[in-house]
Amino acid sequence: MRIRRTLPLVLAVVAVAAAVTLAVQLRKHAPPEPARLLPGADAFFYLDLSRARKANSGKDLPSVSHDPEYERFIRDTGFQFERDLDEAAFAIHYPPKASPERGGASRAEPRFSEIFVGKFDGGRLAGYLKQQARSIENYDSIDIYSLSIEDRTLRVAILSADSVAASNVDDPAVIRGIVDRSRRLASPFGGPALLRKYYKRVQFSSPIWAVAHFEPSSPMFRGSSNLLPHAADFVISASYNPLLHLPLHPGSIHVRAEAMTASADDARAIADKADAFLVMLRNAETAVSGRENDPDVKAMFDSLQVRQESDHAVLTATVPPRFLQKLLSEPPTEIPSAISPPHRQHSAPAKSP
Repeated sequence: MRIRRTLPLVLAVVAVAAAVTLAVQLRKHAPPEPARLLPGADAFFYLDLSRARKANSGKDLPSVSHDPEYERFIRDTGFQFERDLDEAAFAIHYPPKASPERGGASRAEPRFSEIFVGKFDGGRLAGYLKQQARSIENYDSIDIYSLSIEDRTLRVAILSADSVAASNVDDPAVIRGIVDRSRRLASPFGGPALLRKYYKRVQFSSPIWAVAHFEPSSPMFRGSSNLLPHAADFVISASYNPLLHLPLHPGSIHVRAEAMTASADDARAIADKADAFLVMLRNAETAVSGRENDPDVKAMFDSLQVRQESDHAVLTATVPPRFLQKLLSEPPTEIPSAISPPHRQHSAPAKSP
C-alpha cells in the first residue's frame, strides 16, 4: 500500500525534474530574447553590457565625447548609452544584388534593425521621439515613430518599460513584425532562421557574439572574392568567466571564430589564409608598437590557433585581461546611436507609412 501511495508522487517529481532540465537545455541553446525579436537578416550581432559592468566591479563603461546632438538626446531623455544600456541586438540586412528591374544598379548600403534593452524613462523618450518624428503610426497600441535620417527613414518603437526597437529598413512591415513578436510569449524556438541554425555554436554564456552569412556576390563584399571565393557562414563569440580558474589563463577572455563552408577545400583555403594573416598581424603589431617583449601581447599571439575540421575552419584565442585593458585604454570618440540621429533637419509632417 505504501508503494502504491508514493509511486505517483515519485513519478510527479521525476516529470517535473525532466521538464525543468529540458527547459534549461532549450534556453541554453536559445538566443537571448532581444535577438529572438529581430527579423530575418544576413548577419546578427549581440552585446551584453550589463555583464561587462559586472566584470568591471559594477562600474560604468568608459565615457565618450558627446557631440551636440547626443548631448541633447541625453538631456531630453535622461538616457546615456555607456551608462544605461544593458543589451543590444542588431540585425544587418545586406544590400540587394543588382537586377535588370533596377537598371543594373543596387543600393550599396546595408540596413539595420536593432533591439535595445536598458534603463529607459519611457515618458521622456516618447516626448523626444514625438518632437523628432515626421509621422507617428499607432500599430497594435504601440506608437511607431518615423524619423528622417539623411535619405532614410528610421522607425522607432518603445516595446516595453526597458526595451526599444529601431529599424531603417524601407519596408515598415519589419518594425511591425518586431512589435508582433514582442507581444508573444517568449519561446526558445523563436528567432530568425540563421540564428536558430547556428546559435548552438556560440560559446555558452557569451556576452558578445556575431553570426553572419558571407556571400561574395553581394555588393557589400565587392572585391573580397579573392579572399573568400565561395559563400560561408561565420560564428564568432567571446566568453569570460572569472569563476572559471584555468591553470594558465585565469579570468581570460576566450575567443572562438568558426567558418562553415560548402566543402573541405573551402575550409582549408580559409584556414590557410587566416594563418597567413595572423603571421602578418603579429609582425605588424611588434613593428608598430615595439611591444615584442610585452608578456600580455606575447601570450595573446601565442594562444592563436587555426585549424581545419572537415568543412569547418576554426580560430581560437585566449586574451589576457591586461591585454584587453591596454586596447581599451583610449576609449572611442563617439557612440553611434540609432535613437539619437545626428544633425537632423526638421521636415514637414508626412502621412504615416
